[in-house]
Amino acid sequence: MSPDWLALDTAHVWHPYTQHGIAPTATPVVGGEGAYLHLADGTRLLDAISSWWVTLHGHAHPAIAAAIAEQARVLEQVIFAGFAHEPGARLAAELAAVLPAGLTRVFYSDDGSTAVEVAVKMALQHWRLRGQRRPLVAALEHAYHGDTFGAMSASGRSVFTEAFEDHLFETARLPDPTEGDTVAALDRLLDERGNELAAVIVEPLLLAAGGMRVWSEDTLRAIRQRTADAGVLLIADEVATGFGRTGPLWACDRAGISPDLMCLSKGVTGGFMPLGVTAAREEIFQAFVSGDRRHTFFHGHSFTGNPLACAAARASLHLLLDDGCTARRGEIERAHRGALDALASHPRVRAPRVLGTVAAFETEAGGAGYLEPVGRELAAYARGEGVLLRPLGNTVYLMPPYCATASEVHNVYRVIGRFLETR
Repeated sequence: MSPDWLALDTAHVWHPYTQHGIAPTATPVVGGEGAYLHLADGTRLLDAISSWWVTLHGHAHPAIAAAIAEQARVLEQVIFAGFAHEPGARLAAELAAVLPAGLTRVFYSDDGSTAVEVAVKMALQHWRLRGQRRPLVAALEHAYHGDTFGAMSASGRSVFTEAFEDHLFETARLPDPTEGDTVAALDRLLDERGNELAAVIVEPLLLAAGGMRVWSEDTLRAIRQRTADAGVLLIADEVATGFGRTGPLWACDRAGISPDLMCLSKGVTGGFMPLGVTAAREEIFQAFVSGDRRHTFFHGHSFTGNPLACAAARASLHLLLDDGCTARRGEIERAHRGALDALASHPRVRAPRVLGTVAAFETEAGGAGYLEPVGRELAAYARGEGVLLRPLGNTVYLMPPYCATASEVHNVYRVIGRFLETR
């Protein structure tokens, strides 16, 4: 039986990425524990996508819940302009200690999209403060950086952005590294418009929402070398790839590079609270330091540096750096590889790939991209089998929380295999 509040949801809530004209009634969730969501009808749903990639350690993790509760009894919110608090200060220092070398300054915002907005604005204003007008940002085809206007401008053009096309700023588009020669295109761009180029933004090694496209470390290293040689800023959007998702703590670590600006969100609080982080090199921060108030970085949010979110993030980071978490991530990666090896011979499975705790493949497509119906069909089938999946069109992916066991991961693949047999 549905809970009485579900009718209120149907009557009043506008859900994200939902076509309410054809979507079924939203699934009512009443709780969560570990890798599972608890539904109103008493069933459990294995969360194989970490609830949009945010739930690192599992639902309702007691250590993070306790950190939030303890902080809530002390200080729940304070304006972050002109004020400081311990959770924000300690989180910034703890992040700086584990971020790629040189990223010493932390600016807080609300989510991944705002973290990207902050990075792009920092890059553009940084050049103005140095007396140079560099209005151009370069980004990859099939990239996804968020749904605010600056983030959409940097994202690849798609069904996500087409309604707003006339309002997006110009971006120099580089080929998707899985499809073209990104480095050669960047070389041409630097030759032709290098003096206009403020920054290059990439999702390092994994174009996530663009189809879980895995690209090479060599290409990332070459982009870093080209931008460094040209004095152009490199922005690494690690909103999806950070906090161990690609194996090491950061995808940039996997390639052995350090960007000038890095964007973080999603897993930063273990999925408990909204928080965005933009990390910057000290020299970028110093460009804004002046006796002239017009040189201020004029950006902020009402909940910038929220103490509860910072407390949650500190607890999540502590769990992440534990050796046990590293071992569990390795177990998930091995489970992916074993299960995908077995599934790879299926005639409806194409391009299987694994990067850390992320696994993906394509199944048959009708050319509709993100709107390809097979994704919705698999999601509905998996929901009936007790598994939460949300394919990106015909791209099927798994990104489970780190508490998921190898047997639970293998069970998800068995569900997918049974679905493929029904096609």
